Amino acid sequence: MITADHRTHVARIEAALLAGEAARSPIAASWSRSVRVHGLDPATRRAAARMSDAELARLRSAMEPTIRTAAPTLDRLFRAVGGLGTCLVLSDRDGVPVERRGNAGEDRDFAEAGLWTGTDWSEREAGTNGIGTCIAEGRAVTILRDQHFLPAHIGLSCSSAPIHDAEGQLTAVLDVSSANPGCTDAVMQLVALSVAEAARRIEADLFRAYFPQARLVFVPGLDRGAGALLAVDGDDLVIGASRAARQHFGLRGDLRRQSLPAADLLGQTGPDGLEDGERGVILRALARNQGNASAAARSLGISRATFHRKMGARN
Repeated sequence: MITADHRTHVARIEAALLAGEAARSPIAASWSRSVRVHGLDPATRRAAARMSDAELARLRSAMEPTIRTAAPTLDRLFRAVGGLGTCLVLSDRDGVPVERRGNAGEDRDFAEAGLWTGTDWSEREAGTNGIGTCIAEGRAVTILRDQHFLPAHIGLSCSSAPIHDAEGQLTAVLDVSSANPGCTDAVMQLVALSVAEAARRIEADLFRAYFPQARLVFVPGLDRGAGALLAVDGDDLVIGASRAARQHFGLRGDLRRQSLPAADLLGQTGPDGLEDGERGVILRALARNQGNASAAARSLGISRATFHRKMGARN
C-alpha cells in the first residue's frame, strides 16, 4: 500500500534530482545512481531480491572463515547496541547478509523491511541504503530513515562500514540498523563510531589469521584504530599489509612475491653487512633491487658469483 508518507518521499527524491542536488549531496548522488544507473523507481513497489536457502548455504560456506573470525566482534558489538532496538548483519562483498544478530521481539519489523540473511541490499537492487551505498562508495556511511531510496525502507536508520581482507580487497560489510523511531540521529552517529571500530577490529583479526607466523607491526605515526598493519617475516621482509597500510605507503600487489625490507619501508635503514644474518641481508638486497641478483651483489660489495654461491648455500 502506497501511503501519503511514501508519496511525499517520492516527490522529495524527484525534486532533488531535478534541482541537480546530486552534485552537492552524497545522498542525492546515490539517489541519482539508483535512478539513472540502476533504473529503479521509488514509486514502484519492489519485492526484496532474496536468495534460495541452497544459494545462501553455498554463500555462507564460502564466507565461513570470515564469519568465524568476525563472530566474537559481532557478539560484542550486538551486546553494546542491541538494546537500542537494532539488528546487526554481516554481508558479503556484493551486499547479501550472511550472518545476523537480533532480538526476537524485533525480528518481525526487520524481516518485513527485508533486512535478513540472503536478501540483496546492493544499490542495484535496493537503491540508497547503508550496505549498498557503503559498497558503492567504498566508505563507511550512515543512511537515516528518509535518506533511503525505496519508501519501504524509510523506517530504518542504518550505519555500515566496509571490511577488507588481508590483501586490501573488500570482503564484507558490517551494518547495524534500527527500526525504532526513538533511535535519534545523534544515537545513530554513536552507533556509526562503534560499527567503524568493530569493522577495523575484524580486519585486524582477518589479517592476523592470514599471517599466523609473521610478526605484526603497527605503522608508526598512524592512529592504531586505523588498523594500519604490516606482516613481517623472519628475514625482516614485509610480506603483507592491511588496506590502511597499503594506502599509507602506496603499496600494491602480492607482497609475498614482491616483498620489501621492513626497515626501508619504516625509514629505519642502516648499513647491512654479511657478517650478521647473511640470509636476511641477501634477501633484503634482492628485494631492494626487485630481484636483480647482479644489482643486489653490487649493493653488497661482492661479486655476482659470490652472491650466487651464498644464495645456493642458503637454499
